[in-house]
Amino acid sequence: MEYLKAFIVGGLICAIAQIIMNTTKLTPAHILVIYVTSGVILTALGIYEPLIKFAGAGASVPLTGFGYALCKGVFKGVDKNGFIGVFTGGLEAASGGIAAAIIFGYIMSVVSNPKTKN
Repeated sequence: MEYLKAFIVGGLICAIAQIIMNTTKLTPAHILVIYVTSGVILTALGIYEPLIKFAGAGASVPLTGFGYALCKGVFKGVDKNGFIGVFTGGLEAASGGIAAAIIFGYIMSVVSNPKTKN
């Protein structure tokens, strides 16, 4: 049942992004920014945490989950280091994801030929 919940929630998040891309002129970069920002906002409002507990990886793996990780890291950084934690907490919490995105993004840029959206 855990896998089914993760699949449904993660699929719904991705389907919404696909619908937005198909029906608007927004690029994937715009969707990325919207999703990460919405993950931060929903976490700050206390809405995203119950979704993480319900769906697990279905909610933590998509881009909104990255915003969640940044926001939770900021909360922990502020508790641990005070005001400087605003700047260091998010990066500390999401450093693995950031490093993976850079490494895999570089690899994909070397092996593929990207096309722009018309």
